[in-house]
Amino acid sequence: MTTAVLIVTLFFLFFINTPIGLAIGLSSLAAFLVQGEFSLMMVIQRLYAGTDSFPLMAVPLFMLAGALMEAGGISRRVVHLAEALVGFLPGGLAAVAIVASMFFAGITGSSAADTAAVGGLLIPEMVRRGYDRGFASAVQAAGGSLGVVIPPSIPMIIFGFLTGASVSKLFLSGILPGLLIGISLVVVSTFLCRRSHYGRMESFSLKHLAQAFWEAKWALGAPVVILGGILGGIFTATESAAVAVLYGLFVGLCVHRQLKVKDLPEIVIRSMLISSVVLLIIATAAVFSWIMAIQEIPAAIATEMLSLSHDPIVLLILINVMLLIAGTFVETTAALILLVPVLIPLVPKLGVDMVQLGAIVVVNLSIGMLTPPLGICLIVACGIAGARLEEAIRNIVPFLLILMVDLLLITFWPPLTLWIPQFSR
Repeated sequence: MTTAVLIVTLFFLFFINTPIGLAIGLSSLAAFLVQGEFSLMMVIQRLYAGTDSFPLMAVPLFMLAGALMEAGGISRRVVHLAEALVGFLPGGLAAVAIVASMFFAGITGSSAADTAAVGGLLIPEMVRRGYDRGFASAVQAAGGSLGVVIPPSIPMIIFGFLTGASVSKLFLSGILPGLLIGISLVVVSTFLCRRSHYGRMESFSLKHLAQAFWEAKWALGAPVVILGGILGGIFTATESAAVAVLYGLFVGLCVHRQLKVKDLPEIVIRSMLISSVVLLIIATAAVFSWIMAIQEIPAAIATEMLSLSHDPIVLLILINVMLLIAGTFVETTAALILLVPVLIPLVPKLGVDMVQLGAIVVVNLSIGMLTPPLGICLIVACGIAGARLEEAIRNIVPFLLILMVDLLLITFWPPLTLWIPQFSR
């Protein structure tokens, strides 16, 4: 009875478009009341315990760091560098959107922020140069989805919190998959642009590239400081988030001087509001996960999946399908907290490292950001371009196909996710 109330209430609240954090909390409360075995004080205790975690401190800190660096003039320098690198390709502006998103992903840790920051600069320029609005939206959304794959990644932090896996190693596991996905997206966009006769931006110039690298040196310094500190064992992932905030303040106020002291309260408040939404979902989902554990729902689902097959390859394919479907309908943070407890009992049968599983889960959910009805990156890009969602959906299909190929490589070739983390101290 408790399980039925939990699941039915959750899906009903999702169906009537209740905010995700509220839907998870209300469905958990309904199931808790039906259970009737514990004091309501347990709900408060679980809400508190859900966010009382040192690794989770990195979430609001990385969000603040990203906002500070964006306001500090980093976006345009990153775009300029991307232009110098790939602007010579056919339809070079599309490739620039993807490469700039890769660079910016190393700063924000958020796909929606990545899409908005880079897309706000490049989508209007693509439209002005004759690119189809739906195609411009699809390209930018595909590039923006890398925001949660390339470190620092907020979903990686949450996965580490849920499983106990090293957040530092999870960060490092996203480097090669992020490069693979980024390069494959550039290849597809170049092919599509050549077919549509979109022109290149400029000829390749080593002098121009060197100049762009020099102008963007402080922007590129952020991921170098974060990942270098983690690899060198100088600080943890959470401490690296605090360092990133200080770095963003220093660059914005003292180097580029585009960040003003009077702007700081607004930036901090905006980051606090976004962080509070994420942490509310985490807190309410902690209650939800606790009830699922009491009802042994994750174990039951794992048993059902094992009844279909004990073959690790088949199980990994089933997990990918489940995650892809979930990412289409459920926000990333909620999907992580609802589904990761289901996956943990399967790990011994899968023959994969927990760090590799984290990369697989996050890449799956990043693809979900491109697929309606949720498709947050696609929705943000369409809003900037003034395009209808159905136009973007038609154009996103080739990118989804190559992302599926990338996902299979990440799933079944462990060195892609585990080679770099082995060097972490």
